[in-house]
Amino acid sequence: MSETPITHEHIIKSYDAELARLLDEITRMGQLAGEQLAMAAAAVEERNSDLAARVVEGDNAIDALEHDVSHDVLRLLALRQPIARDLRDVLAALRIAADIERIGDYAANVAKRAIALNQNAPMRPAASLPHLAQVAGGMLRDVLDAYRRSDAVAAHEVWKRDVQLDTLYTAMFRELLTYMMEDPRNITPCTHLLFMAKNIERIGDHATNIAENVYFLVHARPLVEERRKGDHTSTLVD
Repeated sequence: MSETPITHEHIIKSYDAELARLLDEITRMGQLAGEQLAMAAAAVEERNSDLAARVVEGDNAIDALEHDVSHDVLRLLALRQPIARDLRDVLAALRIAADIERIGDYAANVAKRAIALNQNAPMRPAASLPHLAQVAGGMLRDVLDAYRRSDAVAAHEVWKRDVQLDTLYTAMFRELLTYMMEDPRNITPCTHLLFMAKNIERIGDHATNIAENVYFLVHARPLVEERRKGDHTSTLVD
């Protein structure tokens, strides 16, 4: 009988260690995704196709980490059968890892388009893209910090910032449409920029998803507040 408390304590410590490992893996994933986005934006700004190619190649590292997280989550579910807050920790890790993996994909898409864009003459609207990426990258950085600290208030603040990114995206969309209408020769490079801007806007959406998962993790209830959207691009092409 005297061994029971010791065994129970050992199980708790072991479980905590596995959760900490999950958090470390997701933190590393987030750091890599943020670096990928920053490098993709720099590749656009500097017209550096070699840098863009490195971003495309680097996406595999994020995919590998997501595979590790999925494996660890399934192992925890099978062996520990967590409930309540412990179950929310595990499920949040799985969902957040999936969002980060998609962010990495979008950063790689931006880099691929940057390589194609560099085959054309420089365009002034391209200068707006790094700022868009900076805002999205800031959202990702701050929401991952909120996740590490289980800070629902900070996560909610990031959630509210998505409308700022949407507004910037709409402004860039409008500018690119104007360039395309002014000169048909601008259509190809502007189309690349439109897709790149949309990819970055989607990164903001995934950061917002992470914020909602942090809120649920802490409060055990979903964030029911309706998302405000600043993306009005659909009204520009009707």
